[in-house]
Amino acid sequence: MRVRFISSIFTRFWLVLLTALMLSAPAHARDAAPGGLPEVNLDQLPREAQQTMALIRQGGPFPYDKDGVVFGNYEGVLPRQKRGYYHEFTVKTPRARNRGARRIISGGDPRTSGEYYYTSDHYKTFRRIRD
Repeated sequence: MRVRFISSIFTRFWLVLLTALMLSAPAHARDAAPGGLPEVNLDQLPREAQQTMALIRQGGPFPYDKDGVVFGNYEGVLPRQKRGYYHEFTVKTPRARNRGARRIISGGDPRTSGEYYYTSDHYKTFRRIRD
């Protein structure tokens, strides 16, 4: 009888643990880009992001010295590419005293690649921009 009681507690413990692990797993976006990242339409992004995209496509001029520098993808969130493939551009944040956390990352040639990603949380998460 005691063995059955211990076995029952053990089973319940593992069921609760497995359920908690399953519920805490990250959810996957329904509208995912080929790299598995969620997508967003350009017109759904903040006005400042739309303005930054226009500057990227025309080749500048950019308001920040660091706009256009190589983005290293050290976080590994974007699809893996050779160093130098990605470039970052600042999306102005109203009332921010510095560059803020918002960026657009381009893949390939920024003006023509069609591969753009938006982050509003300084590279923690990305959404692929759909035109």
